[in-house]
Amino acid sequence: MSLRTKGVPSVSKTPPKTAEGKTPVRRFRPGTVKRLFSYMSDYKIQIVLVVACILLSAAANAASSLFIQRLIDDYIAPILLEKSPVFTGLLRAIFLMACIYLAGILATLFYNRVMVVVAQGTLKKIRDKMFHHMQTLPVRYFDTHSFGDTMSRYTNDIDTLRQMISQSMPQLFAALVNVTAVFLAMLYLSFELTAFVVVFTFLILMVVRKIAGKSSVFFMRQQDSLGDVNGYIEEMINGQKVVKVFCHEEKAEEAFDRKNGELCYCSTQANQYGNVLMPVLFSMGYMLYVLLAVVGGALALAGVQNFGMAGIGVLTIGTIASFLTLSRAFVNPIGQVSQQINLVIMALAGASRIFDLMDEESEADNGYVTLVNAKIENGEIREAGERTDLWAWKHPHRDGTTTYTRLTGDIRFFDVDFGYEDNKTVLHNVTLYAEPGQKVAFVGSTGAGKTTITNLINRFYDIADGKIRYDNININKIKKADLRRSLGMVLQDVHLFTGTVLENLRYGKLDATDEECIAAARLANADGFIRMLPDGYNTVLEGDGGGLSQGQKQLISIARAAVADPPVMILDEATSSIDTRTEAIVQKGMDALMKGRTVFVIAHRLSTVRNADVIMVLEHGRIVERGSHEKLMQDKGRYYQLYTGAFELE
Repeated sequence: MSLRTKGVPSVSKTPPKTAEGKTPVRRFRPGTVKRLFSYMSDYKIQIVLVVACILLSAAANAASSLFIQRLIDDYIAPILLEKSPVFTGLLRAIFLMACIYLAGILATLFYNRVMVVVAQGTLKKIRDKMFHHMQTLPVRYFDTHSFGDTMSRYTNDIDTLRQMISQSMPQLFAALVNVTAVFLAMLYLSFELTAFVVVFTFLILMVVRKIAGKSSVFFMRQQDSLGDVNGYIEEMINGQKVVKVFCHEEKAEEAFDRKNGELCYCSTQANQYGNVLMPVLFSMGYMLYVLLAVVGGALALAGVQNFGMAGIGVLTIGTIASFLTLSRAFVNPIGQVSQQINLVIMALAGASRIFDLMDEESEADNGYVTLVNAKIENGEIREAGERTDLWAWKHPHRDGTTTYTRLTGDIRFFDVDFGYEDNKTVLHNVTLYAEPGQKVAFVGSTGAGKTTITNLINRFYDIADGKIRYDNININKIKKADLRRSLGMVLQDVHLFTGTVLENLRYGKLDATDEECIAAARLANADGFIRMLPDGYNTVLEGDGGGLSQGQKQLISIARAAVADPPVMILDEATSSIDTRTEAIVQKGMDALMKGRTVFVIAHRLSTVRNADVIMVLEHGRIVERGSHEKLMQDKGRYYQLYTGAFELE
């Protein structure tokens, strides 16, 4: 099932597979980290406070471990030898030690809370920019990218960033600072034991590198597979009725099982290696703990001199106890770093996908002619500050002057060639004109190029060759937003937004009054069924108007176009979802809507285009016939065959 827009060729939206059928490994883009930090620039003060708190926490952690030596050697050991021990000094030392621990705990609590604020603020900026940039992308992007995969960038990839910014980054920095502080504390106590710990740590790092390297590859593959699965699920949800009609459930499940199996495999492997890392490190940490106790005890019993930054002396019980605590504090951060690095790599892979979207080229717009409300004063067109019944094109000139051209709706194609892909032309040498107020109908089989012509009028795509002129202005000179504002579209596939009926009606004209919306609904013959809804015009529509029939949604779409009141209308099989009886009623409303406007109509039902001023028959991207209904019937060409049933539209 395809997600593509009608008239646009299908393009693969899933990542290519390797020869083994697996998704290739994604490497995050160079500069991703630097770019990510740029979004945190508004939180420099908070980050400085976080760094200060991490340093304080690390200092407290190292100091508390060193304090164990003094506690044992200077307070506990002497008391054991006294007949009448005095505990004042010991209690004072314990209180001081408690204060050090408390300072470390409060610092950790503070920087964790601050990082939550920094993370959420940063993610808001990223989401805002991503959504803003998405609005600037050309229609081609959405025709060639899975909606579910795009959604995955807003959800899964953003969530991995949240975990990285709020948890992984501060924990990584804290772990590195702790390792540095603990290493200096170990050097302060004993060079010999520190050397033993360093040698053993190299063995630990070799194990960590092996395990972490395996998991990071699968974490990145997991993100791509997750986007692929989300895209497929979104596609199946949208097309569930079609799946059931064609009994495609088993095939859909098979395809989902394949994609889900790839995700399961990548996630299992990633978490398998990730989860085994900490138990392995803890086991090696306990091994180091035992070996240190044995080696330290042996050195103490042998009376070996102890060398440290504090000086040369005997290796005491307090020194060994303090060193054992420091060794655990030295090894544990290594495990934390290894575990968090996997999450960081996964988050950076997600960030790369987000930046891929942000770096998609925005829709180019070199136009400078704008659409303005106008009024006529002393026989000349002037710009009006309020909404009027007159529109004009505003031309700024290099000499600083401005001229105005009245918008009449005269649209002409001159020898237009176009292809959605290079070297695949779908429109050939198309020449046509629609004079102001004319109703021009396009007739032809699917793929003949009818919708493509309307896409070009809207400049969803730019032509390969030829010219398109709007009121004798090259449409490349008109700003796209102003061009599209002058065009009202009613599509075959209606999309309604979550909100009230009134909010949906005024989607194209936000300042429209309730009375204008109701009048437009009456014009489209939608007023009757809208008033029968639970809350009438204030009924909230959800899930793309799920509670309405296709015909009712189409009527609201027609009324929405009437509210916008554009000078040119494009009706792309607008009545295809309405039954014949309703169509006859709606047609009257549409005739009123089309009165005085230039109208382009695409229709499969030829009965709906009989009253068109000009009917154009397209085949394989070429106009093969043109003329009024009566003329084409007299010519007894392709249109005659279509109308009489001698030849049917495919």
